[in-house]
Amino acid sequence: MTEKKAKNANFFTKVGNWFVNLGKGVAHAFKSMWRELRKVTWPSREKLINYSAIVVIFMVAMMVIIGLLDTGASALVNLIMTKFSA
Repeated sequence: MTEKKAKNANFFTKVGNWFVNLGKGVAHAFKSMWRELRKVTWPSREKLINYSAIVVIFMVAMMVIIGLLDTGASALVNLIMTKFSA
């Protein structure tokens, strides 16, 4: 009987049911996420500061390395262009 009702349901009933199920699905996803976040072992304040400092230092080092490579490549292209231009 339920399948027959679902087959005979009009468009607006189907859309309404879709929105209801969407809300239930979103609520279920957030409940699952909250349960998983409660299982996480969070770092202490000191570890968090150390990890953040390591990331910042690595980013600065990579920025310097990429900047030097970019400057060197630009200088090389300019040298080649001036030597072989007419």
